[in-house]
Amino acid sequence: MNQLMVIRPYYDMGCWMFDDPAVGLEKEPFVGEVNTVLDRLTEHIPNARSGCRMLFSHAPFPGSHRMVRVREEHEGNWYFSPEMGIQGWICPAMFKYFESAPAELYVKAEAID
Repeated sequence: MNQLMVIRPYYDMGCWMFDDPAVGLEKEPFVGEVNTVLDRLTEHIPNARSGCRMLFSHAPFPGSHRMVRVREEHEGNWYFSPEMGIQGWICPAMFKYFESAPAELYVKAEAID
């Protein structure tokens, strides 16, 4: 399993979503307040809603933003951003990337060159 993973989120049908054929996901939506987190993470990227690169890991990496696991609910997990003061639910699709819910997630959004 990679230490650092990458997806390409885009905005469609009123929410952020992503495709990852390698793990069998297509138009996988982000739910609720996680959309606000993604809006904030991408606000510096021109045309981010057309697609950007999102790196994520269970370990810190340069430029990453920390999300702290709060609790499990409906087979997914709630994560809180201390920096933004927002929490959001990450659906069970996270288990395509992690064997179990990490205590912390680290994420970074970048423009696609």
